[in-house]
This record gives sequence, structure tokens and C-alpha cells, in this order.
Amino acid sequence: MRLKQGASPGEVIFGIHAVRHALLKTPEDCLELWINEGRLKGPGFAEIIQLATRAGLRISRIPVERMDRMSKGAVHQGVILERRLSERQPPADLETLLGTQAPPATLLLILDGVQDPHNLGACLRTANAAGAAAVITPKHETARLTDTVRKVACGAAESTPVITVTNLARSLEGLKQKGIWIIGTDAVAKQSLYETDLTVPLAIVLGGEGSGLRQNTKQHCDSLIRLPMFGAVESLNVSVTAGICLYEVIRQRGRMV
Repeated sequence: MRLKQGASPGEVIFGIHAVRHALLKTPEDCLELWINEGRLKGPGFAEIIQLATRAGLRISRIPVERMDRMSKGAVHQGVILERRLSERQPPADLETLLGTQAPPATLLLILDGVQDPHNLGACLRTANAAGAAAVITPKHETARLTDTVRKVACGAAESTPVITVTNLARSLEGLKQKGIWIIGTDAVAKQSLYETDLTVPLAIVLGGEGSGLRQNTKQHCDSLIRLPMFGAVESLNVSVTAGICLYEVIRQRGRMV
């Protein structure tokens, strides 16, 4: 990551959607824009350049090889933005977050050991679209909020907080004490997603790739549910499962338009 001389610690964001979102939402925190010198046209490029110009950013046209190095080989779509870390970040702890929530509408997504940054980014994007208040992850053996996650999340990382907790089981018990129902997904659960009341204050807990929910996490859930499977496959990608569960919540709560 390249930073300006003497500047405060910052970050790079790449990908058309993530960069556009940052320029729209926090242009005052954006520092410099790099674009592929061989790709000055195309969907989204004109708007990004216009937004960067309006924000007074320096715009540099550089070779794609240099962009590949800056993004550490990730897909950058020909656009990279440097941004200072904003002081106006979403709440970083559960207590602060829950203090801003209207209890009947509380919706959280908890990921127990999701290690693929692409899966974390996809889950974060879906959680944002479904109106979840936050994505919660344990401190260990899980993907972190990296540039790749932000790119896959397509702007969701800038408005939906990812809260890391040291002890997930203790955090689940804390949520219960605040009246939030904890529902975990398990392939062998007896109860189906579609038989479950999701209109209550709710946290949905999904397991990591391959292994699913840890046994200790299951023990701290109020109930376990399964997604009906009618084909040959036995499980779905965690981000697909997140989408199905979160949008069933929306359907039951009558928020579909």
C-alpha cells in the first residue's frame, strides 16, 4: 500500500463499485486515484473520474503491472483509490451498536470461522443489502477486513460494520440477555428455515467453509435450522446461505416491496 509522505495511516480501495461508493460517501477522506493508463473508458470510469476531480484528488494514469502490485494481484478493474482512515467509522463494539438499534428490528449476521475473504466480502454485501446492523466474526481463524473483502463487498464495508469479538460464545450469551434470538444453521437440524419465526430480534449464525458451525457455537444457539436440499449437493456456499436466510427474514417481516 502506498501512502503520501507524512500522511496518517490509510488504506487502498480497488474495484469500480467500491471506489465509486467511497468517492460518493466520503470524498473528504479520499487522497489519490490511480487508473489504468490503457483503460480510460468504460462503464463507471467517467463517473469515477468526475467524482475524483470534484473532490480535488490527484489522478494518476499508471501501467496495469503497477496496479497489480498495488492490489497485490487482486482484481482491481483498472481503478485504485487511496483513502485516509475515517474517524466516522460505524460502531466498533456490540454495546455501542445495540444501543442504536430498535429492538424489534434488530438483525445481525454472525460468521463462525469464515476464512475466505471473498466469502466474507460477499456475506457483507448481502448483509448490507438486507439491512443487517452488523456482521460479527470471532477474533481467531477468520478472514479479516482486507482490501479484497472491501472490493468484493462493493461498498458495503463502508456502511455495515464488521465487529470482531474475542469470545464468540460469550458474545452470543450477551446478545441473548438483550432479548436477541440466536439461530444457527446446521445441515442435520430438524427444523427448516421456512418453519421458523424470524420476526423476532434476531442473530443468524453461519459456520465456516467445510466444517460448518463449531460444536461450542451450536450449544449457545437458541435453535438450529436447516435449508431444505432437494438435489445431489449436500450444502451451499456460506454467502448463498446468508442470502437465503437474510431475505427470508425480510419476507417474514413484510419489508418486501
